[in-house]
Amino acid sequence: MDGAHHRPPLPPGPWLVVGLRRSGVAAARALWAAGEPVLCVDSGEPGEEALALRSEGLEVWTGVDGLAELERARAVVKSPGVPAQAPVIAAARARGIPVLGELELGWRLVERPFVAVTGTNGKTTAVELLGEIWRAAGRDVTVAGNVGTAVTGLVGALAPAATVVCEASSFQLEDALSFAPEVAAILNLTPDHLDRHGDFEDYRRAKLAIFEHQREDGIAVGPPELLALAGGAGQRVTFGGGEADLAVRDDALWWRGDRLIAAGEIRLRGMHNVWNAAAAAATALAYGVPREAVVEALTTFAGVEHRIEEVATLGGVLWVNDSKATNASSTNVALAAFDAHVHLIAGGQGKGQDFTVLRGAVLARAAAVYLIGEDAEALEDALDGTVPLHRCGDLEAAVAQAAAAAAPGDVVLLSPACASFDQFADYEDRGRAFRALVAARNS
Repeated sequence: MDGAHHRPPLPPGPWLVVGLRRSGVAAARALWAAGEPVLCVDSGEPGEEALALRSEGLEVWTGVDGLAELERARAVVKSPGVPAQAPVIAAARARGIPVLGELELGWRLVERPFVAVTGTNGKTTAVELLGEIWRAAGRDVTVAGNVGTAVTGLVGALAPAATVVCEASSFQLEDALSFAPEVAAILNLTPDHLDRHGDFEDYRRAKLAIFEHQREDGIAVGPPELLALAGGAGQRVTFGGGEADLAVRDDALWWRGDRLIAAGEIRLRGMHNVWNAAAAAATALAYGVPREAVVEALTTFAGVEHRIEEVATLGGVLWVNDSKATNASSTNVALAAFDAHVHLIAGGQGKGQDFTVLRGAVLARAAAVYLIGEDAEALEDALDGTVPLHRCGDLEAAVAQAAAAAAPGDVVLLSPACASFDQFADYEDRGRAFRALVAARNS
């Protein structure tokens, strides 16, 4: 495929942008730069960047539900963090006013090929690895979406031949009206964000929306069991075991019957990253990226911040930042990446999860668990009878207790299985705090 599909036109304005975090601010600026009248609202008190929109000429209202401003709007952009049940969103839909998610808006404004990746775990690793594959092939690429640059922030900033490799969350995909990436990939699917979606079926429906509007010349990549549930007309490309297009077997990756690379040559740590590598390789090869570029990137890509990130080795103890593990499934795969005794730091906002799914991995790998945050009690109840559990309260206390207990050869792993908003701005803030605490122990 040489170019991007034609995008549907935007509805006429004025536009109401609801939610003024990173994505909402980028959407407001993109619409304003396109000459559209824009109103901006946030029910809370957003940061300085949002307030700076006022000095750029936009109307910004904070601490309001947006219902009054909706009277002047003919179209709405909903930031990913704004739930569908928000009064202004429900009212807009009841009145027949178009409601676009920020990802949908960005896709319509950015006339470039899109490679979009979703799944419960591994999205950031997979999209960053795909970026490395594109660069190894000498192709222009920009990684954007749920982490990093908002898609609407790319408007007017891309080279003509660039491909957008985009991480897509369920919060973004639930607002997809016509989003049809040239290549769509799903990595895996386990329960997450049930506090937002209500049940697993709704969460799964949001994830599978990544395929819904693909045409026959699109490519749909995923495990066979998930592609069997997907709509859309995209050509199916599978990864998995056995006879998948990209098969993981005999300690190697195989592309349509030909050996691509030994699993041991993949630089990323852990079996879960072998599967991330398989998904990225299948996506790139199906799009026509040369095998040599795929192999080069798989052997050199070292991973992303906050995802099984080896921070330091102090006194023979390896300290690992896995703050991006915001659900139990992600923490399970992090624990499985280590053979040594693991001192696990976990806790935060649990999002309605069933933490008992951690019991097997904790019994197999953990020496102890150090509990922090809002749902420490729920974790303690779920893990009762496994390994020693320590209620620490906050991250600083957990780091101190884990450091006192860990012996040479052990691992101290921050892999919270929870969101961070009870004690931190986001998972990145939590990861930076962990790194700082580790650095302070080495000073």
